[in-house]
Amino acid sequence: MVIRRRRKPIGVVLAGGLGLRLGGGKAAVELAGRPLISYPLAALATALREVAVIAKSDSELPSLPGVTVWIEPDAPRHPLVGLVEALGIAGDRPVVVCPVDLPFVTPELIGRLARADPGKAPAVVTTCRGEMQPLLGCYFQRGLEPLRRALAGPALPLTDVIADLSPRLLEVENPDELLNVNAPEDILHAAALLDRQRTHPRVKS
Repeated sequence: MVIRRRRKPIGVVLAGGLGLRLGGGKAAVELAGRPLISYPLAALATALREVAVIAKSDSELPSLPGVTVWIEPDAPRHPLVGLVEALGIAGDRPVVVCPVDLPFVTPELIGRLARADPGKAPAVVTTCRGEMQPLLGCYFQRGLEPLRRALAGPALPLTDVIADLSPRLLEVENPDELLNVNAPEDILHAAALLDRQRTHPRVKS
């Protein structure tokens, strides 16, 4: 009997969105003196051996020394594009994807996703209090063709597309880890949370 080892996933930050509510260039928006993209990128790099950023050719990115940047197709403008392209580039490897706008995702959560057993599901995605975060998950190559078909068909909400895959759900206890930064008020809220974390750091058990 031949036991095939599961390939280690590559981590990918999805940075191809327009970020219109933040005035564009979401990846480069500053949060507490750092570009927004640096937070999820650091979490991925701590948990995984290899990471990359995927964005469109006209995406505004800050300086990312030593980080591989993949370019996704310019059209269509849909969150699935970066995910599908990343899976295609990764070959036979799983991909742990994270949106550029999740500053509180932790290396521990990334590690849980990378190690989670999907069973026969094509993906393991995060959920918190009944709300799925489809773009923070570990996707496997068996999900590539269904995602390609979905991208080629009528535009559907992302959560509907991923729910149709019947992914395994990974529960996240701390809702801050899935906090999206989409608008100026979110930057203020995130900055306040960061300040609170620095002032009152959690003690790990």
